Amino acid sequence: MKRSQGILISEGRIAWTGPHARAPRDAKEATPAEGGGRTLTPGLIDCHVHLCFDGSPDFVAEANVTEAFAAVKCVANARRELEAGVTTVRDLGGLGAVVCEVGKAIGEGRVPGPRVVASGQALTITGGHGWSSFARQCDGPDGVRAAVRDQFRAGARSIKIVATGGVLTPGVTVDFTAFTPEEVAVAVDEAHKWDAPIAAHAIGRTGIDHCVRAGIDSIEHGAQITAETARQMKERGIFHVPTITALLGIIDHPEDVPAYAVEKGRQIVDMLRDTFRRNVRLGVRFACGTDAGTPHNPHGNAPREVVRMVEWGLTPIKALQAATSNAADLLRVPEVGTIEEGSAADLVLWEADPLDDITGLLARRMVMRAGEVVAGAA
Repeated sequence: MKRSQGILISEGRIAWTGPHARAPRDAKEATPAEGGGRTLTPGLIDCHVHLCFDGSPDFVAEANVTEAFAAVKCVANARRELEAGVTTVRDLGGLGAVVCEVGKAIGEGRVPGPRVVASGQALTITGGHGWSSFARQCDGPDGVRAAVRDQFRAGARSIKIVATGGVLTPGVTVDFTAFTPEEVAVAVDEAHKWDAPIAAHAIGRTGIDHCVRAGIDSIEHGAQITAETARQMKERGIFHVPTITALLGIIDHPEDVPAYAVEKGRQIVDMLRDTFRRNVRLGVRFACGTDAGTPHNPHGNAPREVVRMVEWGLTPIKALQAATSNAADLLRVPEVGTIEEGSAADLVLWEADPLDDITGLLARRMVMRAGEVVAGAA
């Protein structure tokens, strides 16, 4: 917010915002919270997390738990997100319907946490990336459509397909093309019928192209996005969610991350950096996603992801928008991501102005969720 500005919060929403000198009468009766010298922004949004996972070195091994145990981990990880100033997350794959249920419990106020846009299980081909950890296997257009519907029946509000190979699944190359164009098109069609966003884990060029042609809403990772595909993404409003932090967490820790994952990560890190910078130049829209839960990538890393997006070439204001208003657009949650009358009072007070120094996002003062202080203090 601009200097000498204030907001009035009522019933969990922003009732007024503007200069202090023009505050409405209601403001005189409100309980004041002093933010002088600090910066207020919307709560951050992380569009790519895995709440069932903690960020241990071996992601696949971490999936070998019961759904009850995974639910306990979800609750703890949700709290970590709030502590960091992340007030909305999209989960892109967990065990069964665990995240859907935990998100419901958070929404009912039973446990603290950010707003959760759950995807249920990610969808992958038989033997594809994620099959042994966070994804349901499905094949053929009819099988894919049925799997999408099953996620919505379980309480999902978004869908994720695994369109290519990945770094963390042994035996599958990163650029392997998984779903056919027909299968991708069916998944996109069904998700959009439910008025829900659909994301694609997509690293390899061919799989990315299939998804963009089908009208996917976001490309997650996207190391091999070509210039022509990037232009199509810009024209169609498709977001790039680069998950820089996840990749660095893998390649920077060869001492305990499985060797196959480190090697695959090293194969694509330079590609991703070059693609990111080209997408910046071409005007592709970015949304913030950390892939939290992957090796050495604990929950609450959205501030650090924003910092890394700036380090790789995005301006501070564009990077902050990627974690606020852009992310809200992608997730179809218009009530968050901005500070304006009628918006949810999901807010973060920072010690410094992140537009002057983006590392200011690493020092939050207070976090507010629906008008209630949930971390820190003003």
